[in-house]
Amino acid sequence: MDDILALDNQICFSLYAANRAITARYRPLLKELNLTYPQYLVMLVLWERSRASQVTRVSDLGARLRLDSGTLTPLLKRLAIRGLIRRERSVDDERVVTLSLTGKGADLRAQAAQIPQKLLCGLEVAPERLLALRDELNEVLRSIEARAEESSA
Repeated sequence: MDDILALDNQICFSLYAANRAITARYRPLLKELNLTYPQYLVMLVLWERSRASQVTRVSDLGARLRLDSGTLTPLLKRLAIRGLIRRERSVDDERVVTLSLTGKGADLRAQAAQIPQKLLCGLEVAPERLLALRDELNEVLRSIEARAEESSA
């Protein structure tokens, strides 16, 4: 039997290494947009929600990206300074901060639309396999999060 503690037998390491490799492939593509990978994720959510005319609260964004406000706040400040997003406190409840795209932020979407195809270019993995992997990972994530909710209840 293989050593259960061998690095290559760890699911977490495979996920970690794959994440680092994918993020590294994104880096030069995002450099063209002057975005970091976490900033790109924020913009993806805002583009998605703006197309559906949904108001985005920082707390909603944090839940969607599974990030806490301590991580999000400096990220959002940098995007606001660059003129890509607006952060506004709610008039009804000053604890609530809403986010919206500026014209410049909305326009950046057209450039970003090329990134997924560029990312796949040169990969020797069939797109169908990658989509199946994405779906499987989403299912694993749902299961993990459901178990975490059950154990905290």
